[in-house]
Amino acid sequence: MEKVLNGAEEFSESCNMLKMVLALALYLGTIHFNLALIFFATFFLPLSKALLVFGSLLVLVMIPVDENSMFGRKLSKYICRHICSYFPITLHIEEVEAFRPNQAYVFGYEPHSVNPIGMIALGHSAGFMPLAKTKLLASRAIFYIPFMRHTWTWLGFTSVSKKNFISSLAAGYSCIVVPGGIRETLFMEPGCETDTYKWWKAPGKLIQNLARILKITPLFFWGIYGSPIPFKIPLYVVVGRPIKVEKNPQPTMDQVAKVHNQFVDELQDLFNRHKAQAGYTNLELKII
Repeated sequence: MEKVLNGAEEFSESCNMLKMVLALALYLGTIHFNLALIFFATFFLPLSKALLVFGSLLVLVMIPVDENSMFGRKLSKYICRHICSYFPITLHIEEVEAFRPNQAYVFGYEPHSVNPIGMIALGHSAGFMPLAKTKLLASRAIFYIPFMRHTWTWLGFTSVSKKNFISSLAAGYSCIVVPGGIRETLFMEPGCETDTYKWWKAPGKLIQNLARILKITPLFFWGIYGSPIPFKIPLYVVVGRPIKVEKNPQPTMDQVAKVHNQFVDELQDLFNRHKAQAGYTNLELKII
């Protein structure tokens, strides 16, 4: 059942837990599946069969993914529906009427945390944003992972490259991006992030500098019983009012800084206005 309160969409549908876990596994567990498959092929299969497995994975990385696949669309809606019900995720849009359905917007989603799971509620497959078309921007590395690149493409994700960003906006897609990206995980602190996962990260400046170069964070995380299935923690996602900016193909650094400061101020204000309703009355927002 969907519950609408003051512009909020609360995904509280009672769904079969098996379906929820399957949806989460399809969305978040494909990395673990690939690692398990490679491990099994390496240590338990004859060389010829192991090479066949590795070759098949390579083919799955190389062949294009049809983002308009009928199967893919149905699967993405299945995943969104059951993930939103699992936590559940509450989506609150402050001023729905402030958005024009056919206009392209840029949304900054925070925080990245271990995984910005809540942003799936903003995607086109969820069907709750008052926009005609949306794209979710994610790390380029995801699109080199077999199976994961398929499910995430069908869910509306695309590589967070400058080229994709510009082309998506030009095509009329609103883009949802995590401004700090995966680098935010370098600054994660217990109690300052979502509790959907427990985690441990390697300490030390050398590790952090290496992570910045490789664009991979040395982070170990786990959910229920050590699995990739996250803990069932209610998530509260708020969409603020759009910030009006003038189109400028060649902005100066001062102009960029002005808009950035406005975004940070609005983010702080949005957090303070809604944290009590989300159940985190005493939580402070830390912006680095």
